[in-house]
Amino acid sequence: MLLPITLTLGAACALLNMWLGIRCARIRMSASTLHGDGGNALLAKRMRAHANFTEYVPMTLILFGLVELATGASMWLWSAALVLVVARIGHGFGMDADKPTIWRAGGALLTWAVMIGLAVTALYVAYDATRAVPAPPAMAMIRQG
Repeated sequence: MLLPITLTLGAACALLNMWLGIRCARIRMSASTLHGDGGNALLAKRMRAHANFTEYVPMTLILFGLVELATGASMWLWSAALVLVVARIGHGFGMDADKPTIWRAGGALLTWAVMIGLAVTALYVAYDATRAVPAPPAMAMIRQG
């Protein structure tokens, strides 16, 4: 089965991951910092943005795939994928600032909202599917019993 939303989102996330990594690599090369952040505050922030991406996006991407597999492609799922991409770009830029910004906070909050929304949807779909499965004969006899 083709999962167009998950495939598109996966590709976008792969490109975003590369963008976040390249932002770190550019500073590493210019500062000749092979390991760690070398005391460079901007590099530390960009490393954290990249790490945060790798902490949240994989589970969210898995949820996208499972929900799309269970429910099919829909406009709300496409919209959630777009929100996630915009949130992760905003968070990446927001992490460069010295003070909390709307980009950083908004990116984090939108990422959480998408993840929670998908988790709730997955639970609902799973629960709804189990209700449709008839009970084994032994369980039916116990319930009548």
